Amino acid sequence: MTTPSRPVRVGVQLAPQHHSSYAEIRDAVVRLEDMGIDVLFNWDHFFPLSGDPEGTHFEGWSMLAAWAEQTSRVQFGPLVTCNSYRNPELLADMARTVDHISKKDGDTGRLIFGIGSGWFERDYVEYGYDFGTVGSRLDALAEDLPRIESRWSKLNPQPTRHIPVLIGGGGEKKTLRLVAKHADIWHSFSDVETLNRKLAVLDEWCAKEGRDRSEIEISTAVRADSGGDYSPLDAQLEAGVTLFTLSITAPDLDFAAAESLVRWRDSL
Repeated sequence: MTTPSRPVRVGVQLAPQHHSSYAEIRDAVVRLEDMGIDVLFNWDHFFPLSGDPEGTHFEGWSMLAAWAEQTSRVQFGPLVTCNSYRNPELLADMARTVDHISKKDGDTGRLIFGIGSGWFERDYVEYGYDFGTVGSRLDALAEDLPRIESRWSKLNPQPTRHIPVLIGGGGEKKTLRLVAKHADIWHSFSDVETLNRKLAVLDEWCAKEGRDRSEIEISTAVRADSGGDYSPLDAQLEAGVTLFTLSITAPDLDFAAAESLVRWRDSL
C-alpha cells in the first residue's frame, strides 16, 4: 500500500437530529473524543433528515460553541454549514468566535469551517430563505467565500490560525473549482471510480488556479453498515483519501462502528 502523504484521520458526524435530549449528544461527544476520533462534525439544518421529520432537532452553530468548550483535543465543525442561511460577514465572525472558544492553553483553535451551497428545501421554505436554483446557490457561495476570508483578516482578534476550509460536494463545473480556489479539505460521497474521475477534474482546476492539489486533504463518507469490513477504504486510501467520516444518529448511536474505524486507522 502506498504511504499516505498526510496522517489518516477518522471523523464522526454526530447528527443534531438526535430524536432525544441534548444531554445524550453531549455524552456522545465525550465518548467519541475519548475513543480517539480525530474530527467531530454535526450539520447545519433545521429539521431531521431521517426518521421522524417532526422529531427533535438542534441548531448546529450553537452546538459547535458548546463542543468548543467541552472538548480539548478533537477538531470539529459543521459538515457542512449552509452558505445561504447567514450573512457571510456574520458567518465569518461566528466561526472566528467558535475557533477562539476551542483554544486551550498554549494551543490554537480547532474549528474546521465546513461549508456548502445548501440543498434541503424545507429549511429554506420554513425559515424564509430564497431557495433559488442549484446554480444560483453555487454562484452565491462563490461570491461569499472571498467575503468570509476577507472578514477573518479584519476581525479583532483575528482567528487563532488559518481556519481550515472544507467544501462539500462534487459538482465538476463549479464546486470543484471553488475547492481548488478556497478549500483545505474536499469532502464527497464517492466510490473509488467516481473519486478518481473527480480528482482528475480537481487536478485540472488546481492547475488553472495555480494551486498545488497536494495542499487539499481528501475526505470521504464511510458507511455505518460496513460490518467492520473496511477493505473498500483501502482502495480509497490508495486514491488519496486521508479523512474518513462515519455518520451516526440516535436513537441507535453505533459506537461500535466508530471503534472499528479507529482500529482500522491504527492498523495502518
